[in-house]
Amino acid sequence: QVQLVESGGRLVQAGGSLRLSCAASGRTFSSYVMGWFRQSPGKERSFVAGISRSGGSTFYTNSVKGRFTTSRDNAKNTVYLQMNNLKPEDTAVYYCAAGDMESMSTNYYDYWGQGTHVTVSS
Repeated sequence: QVQLVESGGRLVQAGGSLRLSCAASGRTFSSYVMGWFRQSPGKERSFVAGISRSGGSTFYTNSVKGRFTTSRDNAKNTVYLQMNNLKPEDTAVYYCAAGDMESMSTNYYDYWGQGTHVTVSS
């Protein structure tokens, strides 16, 4: 089992940048595929970015490609989401998740953090 804690969310102006972090407990962090998801009020939780166990491959939803980058440091049990050129539509609660498959579906992620709020003002 792994516990996840996100941090780094805050209010930022459009065009700005943020880096979210997700710290994991336990010794098996490197055995999990990690994903980032987001949820806005009244909307379903949706996939943002994912990263393989080694960090060698990443995958993104189309709306963030070229703006967001995910990375991980297995020695620090931490995964990151660097968000650049933020837009008001990026406003959401951002969650990190751990799973067994490189997937964009919430169904394949078993462990979730509590979320961190990102608000992008226009």
